[in-house]
Amino acid sequence: MAGMNDTPRGERTHIAFFGLRNAGKSTLVNALTGQDLAIVSDRPGTTTDPVSKAMEILPLGPCLLTDTAGLDDDDGALGAQRVKKTLDVLATADVAVWVASAADAAPDGARIRARFDAECAARRVAVLEYRRGEEVEAFKARLAAVRTDDRPHPLVADLVAPGDLVVCVCPIDSAAPKGRLILPQQQVIRELLDAGATAVVCRETELAGALAALGRAPRFVITDSQAFGAVARVVPPDVPLTSFSIVFARAKGDLGVFCAGVQALARLRDGDRVLIAEGCTHRRQCGDIGTVKLPKWLAAFAGAKLAFDWTSGGSFPDDLSPYAAVVHCGGCMLTRRVVQDRIARCVARGVPIVNYGVAIAACHGITAEPGTCMVKR
Repeated sequence: MAGMNDTPRGERTHIAFFGLRNAGKSTLVNALTGQDLAIVSDRPGTTTDPVSKAMEILPLGPCLLTDTAGLDDDDGALGAQRVKKTLDVLATADVAVWVASAADAAPDGARIRARFDAECAARRVAVLEYRRGEEVEAFKARLAAVRTDDRPHPLVADLVAPGDLVVCVCPIDSAAPKGRLILPQQQVIRELLDAGATAVVCRETELAGALAALGRAPRFVITDSQAFGAVARVVPPDVPLTSFSIVFARAKGDLGVFCAGVQALARLRDGDRVLIAEGCTHRRQCGDIGTVKLPKWLAAFAGAKLAFDWTSGGSFPDDLSPYAAVVHCGGCMLTRRVVQDRIARCVARGVPIVNYGVAIAACHGITAEPGTCMVKR
């Protein structure tokens, strides 16, 4: 299972390269990766779309490098779209590298650089400048010295002690990926093993038998959110219960904000529009949680006929005014900075935001507790 061996994108430091056309962005990215990742040419505008490569930069660790198109693209409407796509990369960047060129000093170059700096400041993105001639190894050292304060918090490692038993409930339904566990389940199980705990994995249909066979109570039970109802009926009241999505909410989001958002879900009325945002892109299947199950549960919880929009991957609307609420996934494929940025944008515009796990728990009469990340039943 590749996901168990590869560092997910959401756990990597995202480094993006910006500048004017022909500044040498692609040459620098190729030098850092040691591969011909990006096409290099003397012709301006060779790079037209962002291109990304996952790699390790010691001592920084796992990174995702993204090459972008020149910010001075003046090819009419198409050039404007390319510039927008380039600036959109800042939404997921931890570090923005400006590749300097002689054209930076020209009036247009200075204006573009000022806009870039303003965008970085607004998004709280660290900026580093590279000038032609600097040795690649020296530049790697400067990259490694950049500090960001948006690294993910532990998922469950701080909730267990060596020797603890934790039961992980992983439903296998028509929407489950064939032959593997989904990424949040993989990451939680690995973190439990690293912490010296014992992970007992089962489906919700075998949960009662698994609990009876343990011989002692588990430290807690963690379930896929969509099985909250069935699992809550089986887990004894004195055994703490949470979900994979809720622990991700604590690690990458703001559990307090999400729990407050549940109150807004209960106040939704006929015709209100809800945005369902997912950080990954995958083929929708029958019974998909984001497009099928969650809308049904939310409508029943609010007792209203709701309208829904969906976004996935790196897309998230600039204009949130049409929405009465936003329901966001756990964010396993997103960095903590991206999730925090989306929360901040919702809060600034007065739009309630809630996480999948917190919302689904509420729809099943279960309340998430911000202080512990466990739930009340």
